[in-house]
Amino acid sequence: MELSQVKLVVTDMDGTLLNSKGEVSANFYDLFRELQANNIQFIAASGRQYFSIVEKLEAIKNEITIIAENGGLTKRGDKELAKTILSKEKIDAILPLLRTIDKTFIVLCGKNKAYIETEDIHFPKLLSEYYTEFNTVADLTEVTDDEFLKLAIYHTEDSEAFIYPKVKHLEDEFKIKVSGQNWLDISHHDANKGFALKQVQDEFGITEDETMVFGDYNNDLEMLGRAYFSYAMENAHPNVKATARFETKSNDALGVETVLQELIDAKKQR
Repeated sequence: MELSQVKLVVTDMDGTLLNSKGEVSANFYDLFRELQANNIQFIAASGRQYFSIVEKLEAIKNEITIIAENGGLTKRGDKELAKTILSKEKIDAILPLLRTIDKTFIVLCGKNKAYIETEDIHFPKLLSEYYTEFNTVADLTEVTDDEFLKLAIYHTEDSEAFIYPKVKHLEDEFKIKVSGQNWLDISHHDANKGFALKQVQDEFGITEDETMVFGDYNNDLEMLGRAYFSYAMENAHPNVKATARFETKSNDALGVETVLQELIDAKKQR
């Protein structure tokens, strides 16, 4: 396979395109314009809320496709392309279990807003990095006037060690993904980045051999499987490194930008 055949670039946000300060590099925007000049489509795919991804990529928000909430919502500009809903009945049924897990905060992720029920004064500030639109409510079961995409559970130490063992028995009923050091997501089985990416690939008529994907955590595994040019970040989870075909430098060392420059150079040499 040749880099020059790539027509679609897909990247995760946290730990991948964003540096450890949660920032997008200025260099990325220059490379994005060159991707456009070479007719290469771009997708930002994240466990983040749609509004949070838009905030990070404000300068190009109307020129890209956004896969938000780990595949729960896909939009291009103001146009909604797809969404995968988790029923409120199922959400309410598992909330009692989630509330028993120590050192956790539960986030009910709606299409319009996220909702939390904690009285902790520090968590909302942390949450605002990932969810720019959220409300604090007395009881998550009482929230009904929204469409719900997933539950995100934050553990103060390690989601894989302390949340996953308590919910893995639910995997027949839900998609359960450790999406970061502190985060675990529970969603509909079809709500994953790979399923959402397949929909966009089909729309554009782009094959896996023409797709480049970057990721760092377990919620990226399905979309890495939908691209020949699949890249794990140097800082990636071992599962991601085992799945990806290639590896690049860390997010703080501009790993995504390094490969994008190689892609653009390959296009110029055709």
